[in-house]
Amino acid sequence: MSVFFYFPAFRPYNFGFIITIPIMKRIIIVTILLVTAIIAAVYLAGSAYCASTAQYDRMLLPRISDYKIFAGEPVALIPGNGFQLYELSTGLFTDYAEKQRLIKLPASKTIVAVNDGLPHFPDSTILVKTFYYFNDKRNISKGKRLIETRLLVKYNGQWLAGTYVWNEAQTDAVLVSKGATTAVSWIDENANTRNITYRIPAPKDCASCHKSNNLLLPAGFKMRNLNRNVVRNNATLNQLQYLQNAGVLSPVDPAAFSSLPDWQNEKHTIPERVRAYLEMNCAHCHNDKGSCALSSVRFGWEIPLADTRIENKKYRIINLMTKGRMPRIGTTIVDAEALTLIKKYFQQ
Repeated sequence: MSVFFYFPAFRPYNFGFIITIPIMKRIIIVTILLVTAIIAAVYLAGSAYCASTAQYDRMLLPRISDYKIFAGEPVALIPGNGFQLYELSTGLFTDYAEKQRLIKLPASKTIVAVNDGLPHFPDSTILVKTFYYFNDKRNISKGKRLIETRLLVKYNGQWLAGTYVWNEAQTDAVLVSKGATTAVSWIDENANTRNITYRIPAPKDCASCHKSNNLLLPAGFKMRNLNRNVVRNNATLNQLQYLQNAGVLSPVDPAAFSSLPDWQNEKHTIPERVRAYLEMNCAHCHNDKGSCALSSVRFGWEIPLADTRIENKKYRIINLMTKGRMPRIGTTIVDAEALTLIKKYFQQ
C-alpha cells in the first residue's frame, strides 16, 4: 500500500526558531510510518481474529434444530433440552424486534459471578438469541414471524458466533456465512403498520459488537443486567435467585450486585434511563478493549459520569443517532423513543 501526501512549497520563516528542510522531511517520514503502522496493526488484528475463529466454525451445527433448543413447534419458542430462559433489564435495540434469550450449560457446571459485569462461563456454554416480530403487537395471539437466531458457543475458552436464518415455514433455521436482508411488516402497539428491510448480519459482523481484545465475548449477560425480577411458574422472584434454583448460577446474594435500570421504565430518573440505554447500545464498542477504543467517550454504566465525556460529546452523540449511525451496525432505522429521551436528558 502506498500513501501519498502533497505539501505546497515550503519556505522557512523565522518565528523565533528555525525549521530546516531536513527536519521537515523527517517529520513527514515519521508521520507516514506511524500511519502505515496503525493501518497494518488494524488489518493484522482483524486477520488474526478471522484466522483464529475460522478453524472453529465447523464446530457449529448446520441447523438450529440440531441443537434441540425448542420443544414442539419452534415458532412457539418453548425452551427444551435444558435451555433456560433469561431476561435483561435493558437490551440492545434492533429495529424494534422482539428477542428471546436462552442459556444452556454442560451437565454439573454453573456460571460463576466475578463482579457486576460478565460472569465466568464454562466451556460448552450455549447462549441463544432469537429475533422475531409479532404480526400484530396489539394481539399477540395472531402469531409471530421468526427472523433469525444467533448463537454464542464457548469452545476451548473461545466464543464462536453463528447466525441461523429461519425458513418461510418457520420449521427450522440454517447456518449462514453471509449477511442478508429481508422485508418485514408488522402492526405495532399503536396500530401503525411498520415496514422495514431487516438486515441479518454476517457472522464476521458479530465481532463489531462482541469483540474485546480480538476475542468474542457476550455483551448483555452481565450480572447487573440480570439482577431484576422475573415471573416464573406464575411467581415473581429475583432472576439471580431463579438462575441459582435452575442450576445455572453458582450461589450468590443478589443484594451484592447493582441493578441496571430498565430504560423504558419511567420510575427511574431520566439520567439513569439514558445511562442504561447507552450502556447496552454503545458501551460494548466504546470501551478500552472494544472496536471504538480510540474514541475518547465511554458509555459503561460503572464509569462515573464525569469520566465518560458523554456530556462533552452530546452534540455529536445526537447527530450520529439522528442519522442512524450509532449504533453503527445492527439497525436500519432510528430508535425514535430513545433519541427523544436522550435529547431531553441533554436539555436538562
